[in-house]
Amino acid sequence: MERTTTIAGVRVRVAEARSAGARIGLVPTMGALHAGHLSLVERCRDLADLVVVSIFVNPTQFGPGEDLDAYPRDLEGDEAALRALGPAAPDVVFAPAVDEVYPRDPVTTVSVRGLDQVLCGVSRPTHFDGVTTVVTKLLNIVQPDVAVFGRKDFQQLTILRRMVADLDVPVELVGGPIVREPDGVAMSSRNRYLEGVDRTAARALSRALRAAVAAARAARAAGEVPSSGVLRDAATVRLRAEPGARIDYVEVLDPDTLAPPPDGADRWLVAVAAFVGPARLIDNVVVGERADEDALLAATDDR
Repeated sequence: MERTTTIAGVRVRVAEARSAGARIGLVPTMGALHAGHLSLVERCRDLADLVVVSIFVNPTQFGPGEDLDAYPRDLEGDEAALRALGPAAPDVVFAPAVDEVYPRDPVTTVSVRGLDQVLCGVSRPTHFDGVTTVVTKLLNIVQPDVAVFGRKDFQQLTILRRMVADLDVPVELVGGPIVREPDGVAMSSRNRYLEGVDRTAARALSRALRAAVAAARAARAAGEVPSSGVLRDAATVRLRAEPGARIDYVEVLDPDTLAPPPDGADRWLVAVAAFVGPARLIDNVVVGERADEDALLAATDDR
């Protein structure tokens, strides 16, 4: 595994591999790696011959007053965790400085209108333009055949899939499943902010999703079709029961379009966001996808 901090350096390495017929994979991250990130790297290794992991805390996706300065940074620790993957470790860590990625004030941005106006886009109105712009730059720099992103950031993955489709970017985007702590909390770099009662309160998000799944299964058992309102109410009641979590949103949407689910829907994205201590946390489940439901229930207790 080697580190490069320059665009020229990563392009040389990729070009050498591609000239030998290698399939190129990319896992974009902001560092502070946890087991969820590492699972994406392992998935990418299954899909590509040369794996690049980018580690870059992207300033353009942070809004005023957000945690850009406080965001955890530990490049040496991240590289140690990647090396510990053994045969699944990436070939290249691309860890550029801000002025390498943005050598001048950017006047060109990439925006996916509509999909960025719901869920996290409401309270973070500039966030997704920053995400889509930096991911476009990374895809142009590395030119991977496949890129792997986590499904915990479900809205982000949906937006990026629409972006590469609309712009004819020749890359396959793969979503990796949510990886959870033993108590059900979705792994996140921002979990490092949580201690004591805040860490305990963070369990409320996955428990809220569990309540929505239980409501859907109860409806099906009664011969009824689950409704968006029933799922939303079940999740909201459970999340409100935790005084240490301040709700940002509880939404039930079509998982393909992020629009209100149509009549007769058989799949629903239940997405939650809440402020817990110093952190803003997100989580989701696709109700109607049995594997997604089962993975959540297997990892989440409701005590």
